[in-house]
Amino acid sequence: MNTRRTFFRTVSIGSAMAAIGFAWRGAPAAQPDTFAVSYPDAEWRKRLSPAQYSVLRKEGTEAPYTSPLNAEHRPGVFSCAGCAQPLFSSTTKFESGTGWPSFWKPMDKAVANRMDSTFGMVRTEAHCSRCGGHLGHVFDDGPKPTGLRYCMNGVAMTFAPGAA
Repeated sequence: MNTRRTFFRTVSIGSAMAAIGFAWRGAPAAQPDTFAVSYPDAEWRKRLSPAQYSVLRKEGTEAPYTSPLNAEHRPGVFSCAGCAQPLFSSTTKFESGTGWPSFWKPMDKAVANRMDSTFGMVRTEAHCSRCGGHLGHVFDDGPKPTGLRYCMNGVAMTFAPGAA
């Protein structure tokens, strides 16, 4: 009973935080004008689900513990849901306990970072280097060898099982 209550409390708090994030997010951070993959806003809306569009194009955040990619432990590759660029190998995925898929290292030149000063704090945002899609944030509390935690929105990625 206590475990069930704790689970529902965590999901409720996480959902409320995500909802507040969507409402208070404000304008997205300035993005470079050009990426290798670029579409007008109307085309992104056609290509992406509403949840993917909210995260990838408007820098939203999915509720914690809602992504099926949290439980994905097979060998394979996590790619951008916006442009299919491979982003992370399953060999760098770890269980962070945060409710979002976490990795300690992206694939070479797949993820770019920029400063995010929303919510009155400074964080490092991670985005796809090919299409500019928002993926999540990078923190310095991850495991060795990098010490980094790429805390990613699962809805911003797809997974292909196979060689990692």
